[in-house]
Amino acid sequence: MRKVLLFGDPGIDDSLAIMYALLHPDIELVGIVAGYGNVSRDQATKNAAYLLQLAKREDIPIIAGAIRPLSGEVNVYYPEIHGPSGLGPIRPPANLQVRIYPFQTIFSLVNQYKNELTIIDVGRSTSLAITFLLGEETMKKVKEYYIMGGAFLTPGNVTPLAEANVFGDPTATQIVLEQAQSVTMIPLNVTNKAIITPAMIDYILKQNHATFEFLIQPIFHYYFKSYQKLQPGSKGAPLHDLVTFSALSNPSLVEYTYREVEVVSTGRTGNTRGLTVADFRPRSQEKSHKKDTRIGLNLHTDAFVQDFINIMSR
Repeated sequence: MRKVLLFGDPGIDDSLAIMYALLHPDIELVGIVAGYGNVSRDQATKNAAYLLQLAKREDIPIIAGAIRPLSGEVNVYYPEIHGPSGLGPIRPPANLQVRIYPFQTIFSLVNQYKNELTIIDVGRSTSLAITFLLGEETMKKVKEYYIMGGAFLTPGNVTPLAEANVFGDPTATQIVLEQAQSVTMIPLNVTNKAIITPAMIDYILKQNHATFEFLIQPIFHYYFKSYQKLQPGSKGAPLHDLVTFSALSNPSLVEYTYREVEVVSTGRTGNTRGLTVADFRPRSQEKSHKKDTRIGLNLHTDAFVQDFINIMSR
């Protein structure tokens, strides 16, 4: 059983990742750190609480994450992709009761599970970076880190060079890469291939009356329509965040290489902000070693789709 502490900003694809984790028989979600990103921190915590309530898993703590980047910049949200509340056309009940745990709960969970704990970060890395600033020694007890972010040998999705999570707080991502041990990055060159189609969603919903049945179709449909506007002719939409969970539970799903990764925080014109840099020249492999970041290069798409259908049909 994989014990996972999730850092995220739900968000449609974050929410589908949470559903996947809650349904997976080999994943135990021990907490959710909800921060700004796709939506505000306040909305992210409500969305996480709503999902846990639907699953009757209110025992999982929701921890208050960061409200803005380390730079203090004004946040940019993406309602055109995730909807005004982050769940497409769905809004959590106005009277939803949300118990929020303090930030220090992260360190309590790390100490409780120690080298059994995997941290998955599918949002801006601000909250995770703060854990290293406040408790560097404690965070060394974490078994491994999976980060959805970056783009290697492929264009970005928020600028020509940068992926949205890293672009949102490049300083935070750099801190995590410098401080964390056993880091796996699942970047756009992998997640862009994790395409789910409306037909796949329809198939899942025909299997049984799932916990999230009434929620999956409308939020995915909203997400899919957004991608059709961004990329006319799209047959489906990529579930970027969910790939991290699928890769964790299926070790052969992604092809990896080890490289040192650096993040560009600023640029003369701002065009290079959030760029993730690694040396992919042929001989650079000879210099790589296991303490470098493990970078996802390619996704076995058919295996991902089958895993997604199997788990979401439970």
